[in-house]
Amino acid sequence: MEQPLFQHNKPGRCVTFAEYRDEGGFAALQKALKELSPKQVEQAVSDSGLRGRGGAGFPTGRKWSFVPRDLPGPRWLICNCDEMEPGTYKDRVLLEANPYSLLEGIVLASYAIGVRHAFIFIRRGYETATANLQRGITECLAAGLLGENILGSGFSCTIDVHSSAGRYICGEETALMNALEGKRANPRAKPPFPAVKGLWGGPTVVNNAESLANVPGIISKGPAWFKALARTPEAAGMKLFCISGHVVNRSCFELPLGMELGEIIEGPCGGMRPGSRFKACLPGGASTPYFSAEHWQVPMDFDPVAKAGSRLGTGGIVIFDQDTCLVAATLNLVRFYARESCGWCTPCREGLPYVVHVLETIEAGKGSREHIAILQDHIKLLNYAFCALAPGAMGPVQGLLNNFMDELEEHIDKQRCPFKARE
Repeated sequence: MEQPLFQHNKPGRCVTFAEYRDEGGFAALQKALKELSPKQVEQAVSDSGLRGRGGAGFPTGRKWSFVPRDLPGPRWLICNCDEMEPGTYKDRVLLEANPYSLLEGIVLASYAIGVRHAFIFIRRGYETATANLQRGITECLAAGLLGENILGSGFSCTIDVHSSAGRYICGEETALMNALEGKRANPRAKPPFPAVKGLWGGPTVVNNAESLANVPGIISKGPAWFKALARTPEAAGMKLFCISGHVVNRSCFELPLGMELGEIIEGPCGGMRPGSRFKACLPGGASTPYFSAEHWQVPMDFDPVAKAGSRLGTGGIVIFDQDTCLVAATLNLVRFYARESCGWCTPCREGLPYVVHVLETIEAGKGSREHIAILQDHIKLLNYAFCALAPGAMGPVQGLLNNFMDELEEHIDKQRCPFKARE
């Protein structure tokens, strides 16, 4: 199986600059700067069908196309590598093994958009990944692959790495821009959208690290090659799936989009661990509604997962067995989001702690059917939050209500958690 993002990986260590270059690295950058116009690079990414790998799944080339080229002043590109969602660790794995694909992808994206200065906004705890990026930037500058007049093309671009001060909200693109400007990381109102007025008031594109790391392969081998990597005609490319939970192999795998959920669990995951049976999973990270056993054959791609009632998100698949209390698991997730709320808007600031209280009441065996109605109401009410944090936090609650209502009702009818009774 071809693995574009993992092809340069070396066992137990980071690939070197020389190895990456000897294995075809930076060939896409040379091709773009010598043979392609910025518009042709943008069009190739659009034709490839690449969709954002950070969670939203928005078409990457289309996002680039929103940037106006006639506005005065600088334009900006930000690589979002904050990655603080539970169950998601793909960008860390990617950059600890190979920072060069991302750096090459950033320069290619900057060329397409007309950006001279790009930023990598990275989670502070990712010390090894940050060190790899800093070393890679130094090496690229020395080789003429960054800085002024790259490869004699007349195009210039620099990259700075910014370590985040923390908080999950910094992953929201407008809160990220505020944090990068040294302000409190609250989200901004839209419109204006970042593509028109973003960082320091200039046109700005925010892309995920995995998204940008895919760009060199698309430019080097073509959009048709990238689309053909997927399992189904409707999908495009490979995806980094972060696996955690009650399976034999918990790791980050690069797999074709369109693989069925059960095929992933029984294949690279090695199946459920001994004594475990599949009960549920979060298919795309901690902010996505649960899948149950009836979703075993859902193709893991953006549209099929959405049609089945959840989101592909970041591709962080968290797998639970028959002994997992999903009320307790949901409570744990919503506690995280309530703690990480920036407090900017009332629905998120007040609503999430109240949802935590309701779930705590049910889990403690003191719930009533009225509490189920309250949860259902709050799924709607928290959609009025200022950004996507609160609606995302309610994803597991939605999945609990849709697929495991019997478990909620058992907690209420028996006035205790049935899973604690088995301990």
